[in-house]
Amino acid sequence: MSIPLILASKSQPRRDVLFNAGICPTIRVSHVDEDAVLEQAAQRQGVSVDELPIADKVCTLSRAKATVVYEIYRNVVRTAAEATGERVIGRPLEVAAEQTVVDAGSSAAEYTAQTIASAQTRDFSNIDIPTEREPIDTTGGLADRKVGPLILGCDSMFLLNGHAYGKPHAAAIARERLQEMSGATGELWTGHTLIDFATGRVETAASRATLTFCEFTETMIDRYITSGEPLEVAGSFTLDGLGGAFIDSITGAPSGIIGLSLPLARELVERMGIEWTDLWNVSRDERFQESSAKAPKTNVRQPGDGWVECACGRRHWGLNGAAGVLLARRDAETGKVTHIVMQHRAEWSAEGGTWGIPGGAIADGESTLEGALREANEEANITPEDIEVVGSYCEDHGPWSYTTVFAFEKPGHVVHPKANDDESMEIEWVAIDEVPGHKLLTAMRTDWPRFRTRLDALAEEYQGR
Repeated sequence: MSIPLILASKSQPRRDVLFNAGICPTIRVSHVDEDAVLEQAAQRQGVSVDELPIADKVCTLSRAKATVVYEIYRNVVRTAAEATGERVIGRPLEVAAEQTVVDAGSSAAEYTAQTIASAQTRDFSNIDIPTEREPIDTTGGLADRKVGPLILGCDSMFLLNGHAYGKPHAAAIARERLQEMSGATGELWTGHTLIDFATGRVETAASRATLTFCEFTETMIDRYITSGEPLEVAGSFTLDGLGGAFIDSITGAPSGIIGLSLPLARELVERMGIEWTDLWNVSRDERFQESSAKAPKTNVRQPGDGWVECACGRRHWGLNGAAGVLLARRDAETGKVTHIVMQHRAEWSAEGGTWGIPGGAIADGESTLEGALREANEEANITPEDIEVVGSYCEDHGPWSYTTVFAFEKPGHVVHPKANDDESMEIEWVAIDEVPGHKLLTAMRTDWPRFRTRLDALAEEYQGR
């Protein structure tokens, strides 16, 4: 299996650079306060932010982004390793057909049709699912790796006439910069920081590419700004978009101008004693299919993403299975469960508009617990360092399974859930008694009575802890 790469950036162009080079990264946004990071770096050096060399700026920011993601993963792995309780496994498909015949008194033809219909909705509410119990498994996954995953942080700035420029954000600022860039030559600097999660080793360096622009007319500038492209990119231009036509010449790695220098990234990987080709995880056919697809850009494919044709007659999301976190809050005095965190699913998602728990596909190299904790943090801001895992339930369909991880807020800790991406319309604490009144995801509606009973039992077991 290839060594996983985690890209600490939501930049579609950076992701595309890697994907076209045969690497499908896991996208993990750092949410770094860039201005604060540069202020702190300047204070340490006893200079102003403007006096910081551009190489220092981009390397400092790239390191900050990679480090934040590294720490998040450390917290995920630590919380998964500290998990306690039981793993309950239910296999509804093994008994669904038999119980449909017995319960309904149907003919063979009738039970077959009923079973398929039941399986397609994953509504096993009328099925007495036998379960197995075992201690929750905290082994495997990222914690046991000898190398990787590799975490890559990047940040770019444009140097023109002695000034370092980031994203303009506003149309008026973009206009000023484009007017200054007309017919001029500047440098695009990109900082790269690579961290090996297994060892903690860090490598940082910056790439530089020189480029010369054509003479801009006011019409060019007006229409380019109207397109919106130059407002949210370093230096107010792109190479891989509309702005590429305005670049007359380039010296240096073109991919560095897009925001991720492949030659430098390869060099950093090799410094760690790892072969660049060990990161390849995308076939030529997959790259072609991806480039031909019409999916929204926000729906970025990541390792582990994909559909599984299940024996239940449905297609399920997650090549390695899927998992989510059912996080509960307990009353400080009674110890009883009072609220759970719920996700109001985006309309474009499967069963959009329903309520469930945050979760998703397990990425390559992750354990089930790690995948659930990462997804919950990524989607709902459920911080792994503030919760404790107390059990899990795995609905096993054979070729695919979904694991619900039960967790409590740690005593003295508070989780502040929020929607971190476009997969949710809202994320909020919902009173335990109000859960059935929500329009629930089919699986959540089916499982909720059992989950409520187990949460109450866990709360009693953990009372006083």
